[in-house]
Amino acid sequence: MGVSGSGKTTIALGLQNELGWPYQEGDHLHPSHNVEKMAAGTPLTDEDRWPWLERCREWMENCATRHSGAILTCSALKRIYRDQLRASGLNPVFVYLYSTQDALSQRMEKRKGHYMPATLLPSQLQTLEPPQQDELSIAIDAAASPSQIIATVIHKLRTL
Repeated sequence: MGVSGSGKTTIALGLQNELGWPYQEGDHLHPSHNVEKMAAGTPLTDEDRWPWLERCREWMENCATRHSGAILTCSALKRIYRDQLRASGLNPVFVYLYSTQDALSQRMEKRKGHYMPATLLPSQLQTLEPPQQDELSIAIDAAASPSQIIATVIHKLRTL
């Protein structure tokens, strides 16, 4: 979890390679009107996010019924969004990737082929509610190398 540009996809793909778990890019679960709205530079509202979060939770539930681990990239910016992902009794571990606004902006400006413009980063940062101590989460500075982050996540998952 984390704002756009924090490295969620890179880390998720690395975790999938190491763990062999199913992986879903949460951005691909957005309804088309959400994608169009973001591509136009308009921040999503809570109401926009509920159907998307429902799709994300359903995907995780399907993995759980197959007794499989799962890797889902999802911004999960607010606690109420993470609560929605936990609503059916799932207790996912949220890997929270954080960084500075400058570093995130630089990453977003360099990436190609993503509909989310860097102009929406400030609204995501304003919306962001980092996980609290009572939430099952791993907070990691996204400035570390992907291999360091992946190794840290796997180590922490094994010690939970």
